[in-house]
Parts: sequence; C-alpha cells; structure tokens
Amino acid sequence: MNRSTLAALRDAKRSGRTLVRAVDLVTGEERLLEPGDETPLGRAAAAAARVDRSGLAEIGGRNWFLEVHNPPLDLRVIGAVHIAQLLARMAMLAEYRVTIIDPRDAFATEQRFPDVSLCNDWPDKALAKAPLTSRSALVALAHDPKLDDPALIAALRTDSFYIGALGSRKMHAARLGRLREYGFGDEVLARIRGPVGLAIGALSPAEIAISILAEMTMKLRAGGGWERSDTRATAIRGFPPVPSCGSPPDSGATM
Repeated sequence: MNRSTLAALRDAKRSGRTLVRAVDLVTGEERLLEPGDETPLGRAAAAAARVDRSGLAEIGGRNWFLEVHNPPLDLRVIGAVHIAQLLARMAMLAEYRVTIIDPRDAFATEQRFPDVSLCNDWPDKALAKAPLTSRSALVALAHDPKLDDPALIAALRTDSFYIGALGSRKMHAARLGRLREYGFGDEVLARIRGPVGLAIGALSPAEIAISILAEMTMKLRAGGGWERSDTRATAIRGFPPVPSCGSPPDSGATM
C-alpha cells in the first residue's frame, strides 16, 4: 500500500466515509473506490461494502481483491422508551454506535441508558446536526407524532439503509397519510418498516427489540433483495430466500 492510499484511507476513516481498496492480483494496481462509482468494479466494490465483506472479484477478465473500509454502523433511536433501552444494548453488542434522541430529559438519562450516547434535541434538529448516512438506521419508538414524524421526514431524505416506526397497522396508515402531506410518494414511504420488526410474534419489549434488530440485519445484509407480504418475506432479484417473516395484522411489535 502506497502512502497516498494510506493517507486517503485515514482521511475516510476520520470523516466517516466508506472506501474500498481494489488491488489487481496480477499487476498490483491499486484503486480507491467510493459509493456511487458506476463502473463494473465500482459496483462490485459497493456490493462488498454493503455486506462488510472483503474478497475476490473477477471483473473484465481481471482478478481483484476488494478490501472494504467501512465506518461503524450507526443506529439512531427516537424515543427513550423501555424498548429503546433493550434495543440499544443489543445493537451495541452487534457493533452499532447507538444514539438515543429524545428532548424529554426525564426519559433520556444516563441511569436508564448507561454507556449510550444521548441527545436531548428535538429529532429534526438532532438529525440536521448529524445527518444519517448509508450506514445508518433510524428507529422511531416514541409513539408520538411530534417526535416520530420529524425524524421520519429527515430519514426519508437520506440514503439510510433502514427506517422503522413502532405502531399498529392502523397507526402506520395514519402516519403515512401525514407524511404524504410533505410530498412523499408511496414508493418513498415504502422504505418505512411499519409495524417495525420481523413478525415473529414478539410480545415483550425484549422480543420486540430482537425483532427490530433482526429486521435491520436482514435489510443491511440482503439489501433491497426482499419484500414483505402478509405471509412471508420473498426473495427477489437473485438474493437467497429468507425465513418466513410475514406481518399479520397488528403483530407483536406494536407496543
């Protein structure tokens, strides 16, 4: 690795950007690739970065080693509720940087969220200060449109890989109606997973947190390769099938 490549990787790490170092295994040629590079090698690099997996790729008759350099995964949770306490702990074990956003000081406390980053700004202000990225997930748990809706609006304007919102199907339909008033079409609104989490019959706050983290993981690793129906998650566009995870009406993840 030459000095300029090393310097670029260090700069990307400091700024929280993804870079993929591609090395031709025959010639030793190095290239640094960022998301958005639409060359065949760039698309292969983006796919590797998406799943956090370095490896080999054959592009145009050349063999490349793709070395992924990703910033940490990032989870923003709106609402310092009980489910958020459990989800934060689980996500940290999965190596996410977790931030709890809630302007209610009595809820977002160090006693309730030890070792978790807390932000007492209103969600729209918090997300303007620290915008979401393609490595970010946002989960709205406040159950209060004054908190959840501004966060969802901000998230929909980014390329965050996962957006979820707590609530029943009836509540989610009302939420989508409100968000349409901000000019979002159905295709964009479909990015919001609601009711949030895989439909595993979750009842307790801990089980709901598990279902949310599982759905985040599936969306991150499978990318756009699955869709939810009333009875199952269906593999599409060449991705492998995933376990049944349909969303029956008002599934457990509605508390």
